[in-house]
Amino acid sequence: MYISTINLPSLKTTVEAYNLLAKKSLGQNFLLDQNITDKIVRLSLDRQGLESLESQTVTEIGPGPGGLTRAILKQNPKKLTVIEMDDRCIAIMNDLKQIAKDQLEIINGDALKVDIKEGHIISNLPYNISVPLLTKWLTDINRYDSLTLMFQREVAERITAPINTKDYGRLSILAQLQCKIDKLFDIGPECFTPAPKVWSTVLLFRPSSPMTPSQISKLEKLTALAFNQRRKMIRQSLKSIPDLDGICRRVGIETTCRPEQITPQQFLLMSEQAF
Repeated sequence: MYISTINLPSLKTTVEAYNLLAKKSLGQNFLLDQNITDKIVRLSLDRQGLESLESQTVTEIGPGPGGLTRAILKQNPKKLTVIEMDDRCIAIMNDLKQIAKDQLEIINGDALKVDIKEGHIISNLPYNISVPLLTKWLTDINRYDSLTLMFQREVAERITAPINTKDYGRLSILAQLQCKIDKLFDIGPECFTPAPKVWSTVLLFRPSSPMTPSQISKLEKLTALAFNQRRKMIRQSLKSIPDLDGICRRVGIETTCRPEQITPQQFLLMSEQAF
């Protein structure tokens, strides 16, 4: 069923009606510009070659007053599940459910504890749990069709950072090994209520080469050793690895390299030989 938002009150009116002041403890910054929320969904679909979300299942984390929720419903998903901790926002979601019926499922709970089994995840992530959530999903990325996620821009820069940069690290490696990552666009602080002190960035993750749990475990162990001493050469930070010289020679790097000089693929190859 196509959900039209023409007869719904504006997001500003909804926020005022429910006295919905953002809670810093929940990492809330509300995006009330429907043009921007529509753009998030539209650009994600375009990049994936999809005309709509028809027949697709979608999950949204922290819907707040429902701007992105409305944008998703307008694309007619088979089912949209929203996960929200704030009871005030649950009340707003219940209003939307009166229109969307069984197309909308509401879970009042902690997204870090909810097992999302499949489909697309589209979310303006709460700032305070964005990295733990992404890491959780990346460790089982083969479940999902795509992730369209908004982060603080500095977090997005860490995720997409190339080698030989200060932002390159463990999160960059885990994400880039398993996904094709597209930057969709940046969003200024003035677009949010309240305005944060930072810019935000929307990224699209499309699974490309999912790793096994064993591969991820080995990779995480190796990158922890390396980046916990990121200023040191790996001959020092990885000295506990048996036959480090031989592994480096086979992978094509020098033991005098520092972690930020090693590509994600080289880290993966090293981890498979090290443990």
